[in-house]
Amino acid sequence: MRRGQRTLIAVSAALALGVVSSASGALAQDTTLRVAMGSPGEAGIRVWDAVAAQFEEMHPGVDVEMNYQDDDLYQTIGLPNLLSGRNAPDVYFEWTGDRMAQRYADGYGADLTEAVTSGPLAGIYNEGVFPFASVDGKVVLVPHTADVTNVIWYNTAILDEHGITPPATWEELLVACDTLDAAGVVPIGSGNKDLWAAGNWLSHIASRVVGEDVYAATLSGEGVFSTPEWEEAFGYIEELAAHNCVNESVNAVDDNAGAQLFFQGKAAMHPIGSWLVSWAIDENPDLEFDFVNLPAMPEGSAGDQDSVIAVETGHMVNPNSENIDLAIEFLALVNSPENVLAFINDAELAPLAESASAADVDARSARLNDLFKTGAAVVLPPDTGYDVEMALQLYEAEAAVLGGQATPAEALATLDERLGR
Repeated sequence: MRRGQRTLIAVSAALALGVVSSASGALAQDTTLRVAMGSPGEAGIRVWDAVAAQFEEMHPGVDVEMNYQDDDLYQTIGLPNLLSGRNAPDVYFEWTGDRMAQRYADGYGADLTEAVTSGPLAGIYNEGVFPFASVDGKVVLVPHTADVTNVIWYNTAILDEHGITPPATWEELLVACDTLDAAGVVPIGSGNKDLWAAGNWLSHIASRVVGEDVYAATLSGEGVFSTPEWEEAFGYIEELAAHNCVNESVNAVDDNAGAQLFFQGKAAMHPIGSWLVSWAIDENPDLEFDFVNLPAMPEGSAGDQDSVIAVETGHMVNPNSENIDLAIEFLALVNSPENVLAFINDAELAPLAESASAADVDARSARLNDLFKTGAAVVLPPDTGYDVEMALQLYEAEAAVLGGQATPAEALATLDERLGR
């Protein structure tokens, strides 16, 4: 789950010729190692390009081809098209959960267990990161970061000006919306044209209401959405609209436009993930901002009110690649102490490699990382943890209620009908 405002950028470094030997054996001339991912943002691209250049210097005769795609494209049809194409990536970004398991089941994920236990990737991670990265006991993904995909970011100056304490409960959030709306300030800026930006946040609300088990079961295809529990959850989305909590344009503008409302001080709050830190620093270095986790839902809700919506992300190796050893070596370099430090300092990420614990991380990023490790329930985002088509239909239903086009009951009935449930 990353921001989707970037356009496709394909970067290939200059070709170095020659025949050499390396840890992966004799290399043929003009070997190309292909790496694909959604856009990590301008700062992240600089770090990835630097890693690619390092690898080429270490391996004369190897050209690292970085393919950065628009996030929404990559997440839906972009990656599948790449994997089935003639020049399929050797290494590619993926989220843990159903997506990762499906890639492995479809024959696009190499078994990396030996690589992380005794190979080039050994000793980089604490063993606690591997359960999320495994299928049937086999490690199939090299962890990189743990993204908390949604919290409530807030402009400290705006909240202070209007005497608002960062909301800890649903009731406090609605009071804050009323206060800000009366003062002519957009309470929560969001751009939901592509559905995931608000859908991620609204789905976390739903999980807090129906409970994590019901949430996971329903999203996995067990049962229907048209139940009293889900209708109650969607009722809170209706409350957001009734209290003018979000900008009127919420379903008409994209995530970049929604974020700009926050960056420019036109919206007091913005619900999105951990990547906002580096994005905000790039866009408005003087912006004073912080976050709270999703406020607790009213008493009687079935879910863990300290839950975190998050996903571990990393990189899979294509088992059909002719460069598997090189791919593993590349990922070892990505997660080396020096490059982990570069991701922290230059891209404001919080990598999962053990060496990250010794680095200075932006205090907000560090607290987000701690939020993931608190032991509270971890809720998977619909579009990364579950079937993408189901997630998009869920997001459409939530957007319809948020925009006032449907009641909770109507939206849920339509959702079940579209899913054939």
